[in-house]
Amino acid sequence: MRAAVLDTLLEVETPEGVELQAHLAGPVPRALAYALDLVLRFVIVALLGLLAVPAGGAGTGLMLVLAFLLEWFYPVAFEVWRNGQTPGKRRFGLAVVNQDLTPVRLDAALVRNLLRAVDFLPFAYLGGLLGMSASRRFQRLGDMAAGTVVVHRPPLAPAAALPECTPLMPAAPLSVADQLAIIDFTQRHEQLSEARQEELANILAPLVGSGDQAAVRRLRGIGCWLLGTR
Repeated sequence: MRAAVLDTLLEVETPEGVELQAHLAGPVPRALAYALDLVLRFVIVALLGLLAVPAGGAGTGLMLVLAFLLEWFYPVAFEVWRNGQTPGKRRFGLAVVNQDLTPVRLDAALVRNLLRAVDFLPFAYLGGLLGMSASRRFQRLGDMAAGTVVVHRPPLAPAAALPECTPLMPAAPLSVADQLAIIDFTQRHEQLSEARQEELANILAPLVGSGDQAAVRRLRGIGCWLLGTR
């Protein structure tokens, strides 16, 4: 009998029938991201401590309050208002999302982070590590309670540079397939030779009413218009 293969792919189908996919993050990248965030919090607390010295006892008290807030609400703020990514998670290409791959809300972020106290038990986040190892979705106890998962989120590829063109509204309605073809033609202008662009433009000539370089210019103009350049 063939052993089951560990699958880190999470697939979710939306009510509209759209399939979403994401790769779950295991213990190692999550531990590295947490370690980086821990170092950042330590540096901030150390700086606060230096600033609090001249203020005496009042400064020390304020520093302790700020350190408490930083420890428990630093990840909450980033996960809710920075697309599920603390600086550590962003550095390692991770993000916290709901189990249906929707953005995390404040209530879920609070639950998963406040329960870090339980995941820490009996020491050094051993409970959280055991929970992730036993969970099919690498969820620690806080994730299970909040209904969240941590996924890999690679950085977005830079947007393709558009050619110099005058935006041109199509003379007639275009089908979705025609719009996608023209947009792809426009965005790939740097990858295609002039001869290849003219060849493709001649194929689409019925849409623009001209051929060769004139068709190339018109297709670029329509592509820029479809991409929102006005």
